[in-house]
Amino acid sequence: MNGLRTSLCMVAMVAFLAGCSSPVKLNEGAPVTDAKPTPVGPGGTTPGGGPGSGASQSGVTTVDATRAAPVAASTLGRVVYFDFDSYVLREEFRPLIEGHAKALTAARTKRMLIEGHTDERGGREYNLALGQRRAEAVAKSLALLGVASGQVEAVSFGKERPAIDGHDETAWAKNRRAELKDR
Repeated sequence: MNGLRTSLCMVAMVAFLAGCSSPVKLNEGAPVTDAKPTPVGPGGTTPGGGPGSGASQSGVTTVDATRAAPVAASTLGRVVYFDFDSYVLREEFRPLIEGHAKALTAARTKRMLIEGHTDERGGREYNLALGQRRAEAVAKSLALLGVASGQVEAVSFGKERPAIDGHDETAWAKNRRAELKDR
């Protein structure tokens, strides 16, 4: 029993250290400029309202997301695609998820079902677990954007409900997905 506990601790430590790894090289210095920072007041304006008013020195204008009109969920896409054997959300689907988050936060009584799917490769149990992780990745992103946990439910269908029948990369790519459905 003690040997099993030690083995589990070692596996947990390796997983923790692997999760802490970073592709950023620490020996590379950040670029240094002689420019003085422009003070930015409330609302993103510079004092005096002169040039640069409404934006910081970098040219980035502040946005008040609470004033943005909610996007009609019917105009948004409903499918998030994933890479092979992955549940990491791709950057290209960020606007879709943000749009659904705005719609859900604007209508707190609205609910959404997120279905996780995989391609046909792999065992049934593995694909059910991967589909669940994909659905939960979308749900977690929505939660981080302010959607209440009671509004979203994540389920997995694994490889049981393919979007496209086929045994090639084109079909597999369309089947590796999470579908967002209104409830």
